[in-house]
Amino acid sequence: MKAEYINPFLESAQSVIEQVVQVRPSTGAVSVKNIKFVERYIWIHIGVNGQMNGDIIFGLQEDVALKMISAMMGGYAISELDEMGKSAISELSNMISGNASTILYNQGMAVDITPPRIVEMAQAAGFESSKALTVPLIIDGIGELDIQVLVS
Repeated sequence: MKAEYINPFLESAQSVIEQVVQVRPSTGAVSVKNIKFVERYIWIHIGVNGQMNGDIIFGLQEDVALKMISAMMGGYAISELDEMGKSAISELSNMISGNASTILYNQGMAVDITPPRIVEMAQAAGFESSKALTVPLIIDGIGELDIQVLVS
């Protein structure tokens, strides 16, 4: 697990979130932690293949996801995570990962990403718990989005 793998995802997340949510996020401290699936939390999984292989997991509390989706929809209040909301938050993670793969390509590393998949608690039971390089993005007035990188 190399720390430089997370930088393209941070750079991309800051840019994409600023564009679609209209708030420039700041970064918290980089740490290594175990991914632990918990209730009332949204997990979006994206696979990475090529010169770098592994997983990117975006994690955020459900209320933070609702605020982000609301901001993405021009301020329209969202009270529950329905299919439209899941689609919106998945697309946000897809935009971040796609942009990050372009950054990686420009740095000489060819990678492909898989479509985003929201991981529900029942599905998480089959996910192997492992250590991930993690950075929280702090989005003023909205909350935190954790980016977990599990790549080799």
